Amino acid sequence: MQLLAVRSGLVWVDATAGGGGHLTEILRRTNNSGTVIGIDRDPTAIGALKAKLGQTAKLVQANYSQIESILEGLGIEKVDGGIIADLGMSSMQIEEAVRGFSFLNDGPLDMRMDPTTKITAAELVNTLPERQLADIIYQYGEERLSRQIASAIVESRPISSTAHLSSIISQCVRRRSRSSYSLHDRLHPATRTFQALRIAVNDELGSLEKFLLSAIKILSTGGRIVVITFHSLEDRLVKQIFRQAAQDCICPPRQPVCTCLKRPELLIITKKPVTPDDIEVLANPRSRSAKLRCGEKVAQEYICRQSYLPSTIKPKS
Repeated sequence: MQLLAVRSGLVWVDATAGGGGHLTEILRRTNNSGTVIGIDRDPTAIGALKAKLGQTAKLVQANYSQIESILEGLGIEKVDGGIIADLGMSSMQIEEAVRGFSFLNDGPLDMRMDPTTKITAAELVNTLPERQLADIIYQYGEERLSRQIASAIVESRPISSTAHLSSIISQCVRRRSRSSYSLHDRLHPATRTFQALRIAVNDELGSLEKFLLSAIKILSTGGRIVVITFHSLEDRLVKQIFRQAAQDCICPPRQPVCTCLKRPELLIITKKPVTPDDIEVLANPRSRSAKLRCGEKVAQEYICRQSYLPSTIKPKS
């Protein structure tokens, strides 16, 4: 909230409203003055928020990658306050076994954040060719045993439940652990594969890229964007797009006169990502991998390469 610099009378967007934690705090800090918008692709989350918040916020069930058209539909051209996105799964989705996100609780192989979309994890697991499945597990899960896991999955088809899939992955990883896998890895053996399938089912990286480019575009000068990520693929993409938006002239170094006319759109506020301290991790273990990055929209004629942090916010070294 400090980095978002919430104040009254402006437009604020929570692009991943979820359970409403950030949304509720924004409403409190604005004292219901201004416009607060909550977006989430999960209709269950939006339904719960409508019952909880009533008319105090404008709530929209949609993919946050559509933020431009969402705001246009609400008659809003620019966001002069700020935009926040807290990526990944919500606690509600993890805890509901029927949603199929958890490898600890048995449920159907679903993993759709929006249950109205067609592709499920079961379809990917049971129909994709082995090589394509291995590529997804490697690219989106950064799993070193992707080919062995894909082979084990194909041999065990059909697979209908999260417990069945988790068991197949765990057995495969344990067989290969001595030579290929760290025995000291604290992650559950199925973590990376489940992450990869979830990202593929929901096109999370594609949606994130569209969202970031659109969000920076619709911010007014002085407006801020705050993004919280939970794995390296997301954080890498946020870092890359923030850097591109903060870059000025991209002409060759030896070119005497600038012809690209590129000017910075964003001032990076967090030189290094803000991460939870040990106390927060003890209180909320799910925060252990969180990284927060913040940027501020700048006028096109403003050129500054220096990033800074407010004195009260310091990243973990």
